[in-house]
Amino acid sequence: MNPIITTCLGALVGILKIDGFKLCPSRCSCYDFSHFVDCRRRSLTSIPRDIPHGTWMLDIRYNNLTEIPGGSFSGLWSTRIVLLAGNRIHRIHTGAFESLNFLDNLDLDQNRIKFLPGDLSDSLEHLIELRLSNNHIEYVHGNSMRNLQSLQKLDLSGNWITSMESGVFRGLSKLRTLLLKNNRLTVIENGYFLMLQSLEALHLENNNISAIQGEAFGSLRSLNLLCLNGNHLSHIKFKTFLNIQTQGTHLLLARNHWTCDCDLQRVFGKILSVRHLHVDDYSNITCSDPGQLLGYPLVAVDSQLCVAETATVLVITGTVLVTVIAAVVMAERNRKKTRNKSWNDSDGPFDSQEK
Repeated sequence: MNPIITTCLGALVGILKIDGFKLCPSRCSCYDFSHFVDCRRRSLTSIPRDIPHGTWMLDIRYNNLTEIPGGSFSGLWSTRIVLLAGNRIHRIHTGAFESLNFLDNLDLDQNRIKFLPGDLSDSLEHLIELRLSNNHIEYVHGNSMRNLQSLQKLDLSGNWITSMESGVFRGLSKLRTLLLKNNRLTVIENGYFLMLQSLEALHLENNNISAIQGEAFGSLRSLNLLCLNGNHLSHIKFKTFLNIQTQGTHLLLARNHWTCDCDLQRVFGKILSVRHLHVDDYSNITCSDPGQLLGYPLVAVDSQLCVAETATVLVITGTVLVTVIAAVVMAERNRKKTRNKSWNDSDGPFDSQEK
């Protein structure tokens, strides 16, 4: 081959290496001129420092990362997707995600995160989906979520969350799906879901929820699906669900610890009569108490639950009525006796005068 051509080809290959592959981390693979950097399952213990600045998608799943230091993604202005699932991350430092100003998707699933830093959202104004599922988070602070105004899906399922700060999701005006299933929530408080005007699906299944405050869902004007199945509810208040002012909301309420009594029948009767509320799994709702109804579907016994109470009321009413009637009769008899006695007593003097 002509030496000149050989030299030119070598130079061209050198340019391609510099532009496309020379900047690729040594233990990763880069594709499409480094727009996709694949570092999956490479036994990495830290985030590579030589990631190309033009990277669009960065996949570092299933490695041995234990923390994310500040500035870990410095210079990655073009990155839209960062996948960090399946590591051992237990700490996220301040400034960990700075430079990721145009990030759309951040996946931190299956790690060991206990606390979310207060500045977590500071550089994530354009984030659309955030996955924090299957971690060790116990409490959610409002500061960590305050700047996620573009977020549409938040997955916090499979954590250890027992409670949340009131108004914790206040800044998430575009949030459409919120997953809090498989946590340890016990009470749904009034302020948890404030300002979530765009929320369409709320997943609260498989928690330890035994109580829901009356205004807990009152601000959810777009809610299409509310999952409360698999909790510890024994009774509910009709007002709690009547406050959901939407065109149509589907409810999932099975697999709770329902106490089947007349009050429960009345509440469900009212809910089922509201046009915009739909209990999709009503046929699967079963009784936990009283013992004689354990395992029975509510739909099969609901017409009988108020029979005993009605019979009791009728017996009490009848007893009271009989007592009242008897009292009236006795009073009337006593009145007549008193009147007759009065007449008899008054006849004595007249008779003696005539004599």
